[in-house]
Amino acid sequence: MAADSLTFIFLNALVINNFVLALFLGICPFLGVSAKLTTAFSMGLATTLVMIISSLCAWFINQVLVMFDLEFLRLIAYIAVIASAVQLVEMSMKKFSPALFRALGIFLPLITTNCAILGLALFQTFRDYNLAQSLVFSLGAGGGFILAIVLMAGLREKLELAEVPSIAEGAAMTLMLGGILSLIFMGFAGMGGGG
Repeated sequence: MAADSLTFIFLNALVINNFVLALFLGICPFLGVSAKLTTAFSMGLATTLVMIISSLCAWFINQVLVMFDLEFLRLIAYIAVIASAVQLVEMSMKKFSPALFRALGIFLPLITTNCAILGLALFQTFRDYNLAQSLVFSLGAGGGFILAIVLMAGLREKLELAEVPSIAEGAAMTLMLGGILSLIFMGFAGMGGGG
């Protein structure tokens, strides 16, 4: 499979170089919103939507910045686009699903500072992806984020029914689970042809 094929780009972002479990980006919502499956999945969808919007906007912004030789403005432009996309998702969620809006709490506006989204925009720019590749990359990265957060939420819900030693309860167990999931996903390393 060619490294620039859409299938490879999607699978690479989804599993091989998963943003959360292999690149360690987006850890805050991964640890903070993964206590329940329903909120974890919703957070994953919201993050994926922001990733797609940000990716498409970043591609167009990059084209304009390159045309006018203003590449030094990429970072600030990407941050502005991400903040705007998060506001759009937040306002939509507040209007159409107030219960979910309340359940996600502070973590919804914190998508703005989610380094996975900024990393997505920067990675696609430096890899020189075209529009289709950027869209597929954002779908793969978003799917990988959903996969990671839902796996973590499922494990945490199962552990609520188990007897866990008091020394390993709470944050300690969450971090151990995250480490184990990361080790599992590191088994795919090398299949992606590096970063």
